[in-house]
Amino acid sequence: MSGFSTARQKMVDGQVRTNDVTDRRILDAMLTVPREAFVPAGRQALAYLDLDLDVSESGAKRFLIKPQLTGKLLQAAEIGEGDSVLVVGCATGYLAALTAKLARQVTATEGDSDLVAKAKDAFAALGLTNVTCKAAACTEGDPAGAPYDVIVLNGATEVTPDGLFGQLKEGGRLVGVSAESRPSRAMIVTRSHGEFGYRPLFDAAAPVLPGLERAPAFVF
Repeated sequence: MSGFSTARQKMVDGQVRTNDVTDRRILDAMLTVPREAFVPAGRQALAYLDLDLDVSESGAKRFLIKPQLTGKLLQAAEIGEGDSVLVVGCATGYLAALTAKLARQVTATEGDSDLVAKAKDAFAALGLTNVTCKAAACTEGDPAGAPYDVIVLNGATEVTPDGLFGQLKEGGRLVGVSAESRPSRAMIVTRSHGEFGYRPLFDAAAPVLPGLERAPAFVF
């Protein structure tokens, strides 16, 4: 077993399973998709550590969220094999690649065009044909492809992402981290009869996605 393969197994056994991720499909995806393929060469040694990993090489910092949080959000989303999924703020595409192992079709969005190119290259190298990546701000989502069964945020939001809620199908759900108040928590929002129900899942922290920051408060 190679060094990365060993690290991947240890990540799943030591970070993901131990945080109550029990869905076999998610565990298999995290054992199969090489996280290092979505990390700049100089930081690949950090690919399987329990941290939000900075994958930006210029401009604003962009992250792959922690492996254990990744697994828990995917489990909460209950993605079915026939589902159409939107991954918002995908960075280099790791979360989208995992989701592609679970869903029928995945659309990923990212505001940094350089990272969009890296995500597309990684998907192609791994032979993933049911996932695409588009350049779009996190606030925009993908209206052209909506409505979606599931929307997953690759990070946190400090505001209510109303524009994304409207891109959910009836019965659809959105998962991510809400940092609108403290402590921040993973959340699930479900659409039912045109209404949106919000349910906190567990305490969690993640980098805030660009465009989903709280507006600065006026201070005297």
